[in-house]
Amino acid sequence: MRLANISNRLTLITADNEIVDVPQETRGRFSPRIQDCYDRWDELLEVAPALQGASGKPLADVALHEFGNPAPHPRQVFAIGLNYADHAAEASLAVPEDLTVFTKFVTSLAGPYGTISLPPGTVDWEVELVAVIGRGGRHIPAGRAWSHVAGVSVGQDLSERTMQAAGPAPQYSLAKSFPGFGPIGPLLVTPDEFEDPDNIELCCAINGEQVQKGSTSDMVFPVPEIIARLSRTTPLLPGDVIFTGTPPGVGVGRVPRRFLAPGDELVTYMRGVGEMRHRIQATEHQ
Repeated sequence: MRLANISNRLTLITADNEIVDVPQETRGRFSPRIQDCYDRWDELLEVAPALQGASGKPLADVALHEFGNPAPHPRQVFAIGLNYADHAAEASLAVPEDLTVFTKFVTSLAGPYGTISLPPGTVDWEVELVAVIGRGGRHIPAGRAWSHVAGVSVGQDLSERTMQAAGPAPQYSLAKSFPGFGPIGPLLVTPDEFEDPDNIELCCAINGEQVQKGSTSDMVFPVPEIIARLSRTTPLLPGDVIFTGTPPGVGVGRVPRRFLAPGDELVTYMRGVGEMRHRIQATEHQ
């Protein structure tokens, strides 16, 4: 199943790439707000096969500005650092023996298309698989973890590196939570849609130049292990968002270092999900 947040409405994408307005097709059974569907995830899965037979306008006819974040209002946002060995190496850090966890504040989340304003400092890119929780729980075994995932999408964990490195301890959460620093989309795709949900290609390009390309098969801690380890400490809730780490190729790891600049076009892609496009602009009020 593929879902989207189109014109702020819960939308299903059929196998024929047509869009179905779920609240309308179910006569109000489901809320228009896509975030609400995660609290009724099993119920949505039950009705989804019937919705696949509905007809609507082609997905290709939807304007880019109509797409929103498919998980815009989670109660918890988790992010995993150094989850690819080659990324740890380019940061001159050891591969972690346990999860490196921080959060992105909910106000940093954004949709898959539009503009992103640069704060003062040095802003870097990080393409990541984003997992959205459907069935919550605590002490979730890794062997059953994919059944707790509503779907995956592609995201950017944008990072202001100057703030991140300042002070006696790294400011991961603060430096990664400026407005627009957590875009997600355009689609949310259930794990069963992938031949192997633990092996999905990720890419990132700036002004047409590919700067990152990797596979989630290279994660130090795959998605099921992330869910198992997080849920040992805290209950995971329906609709929670997990940024799962970035492959190598970020700007801070380059020689010379490279960061985003006004006018840049940032394209973020994940196989089976699609691509996001953002134009980088200067902040009006410094």
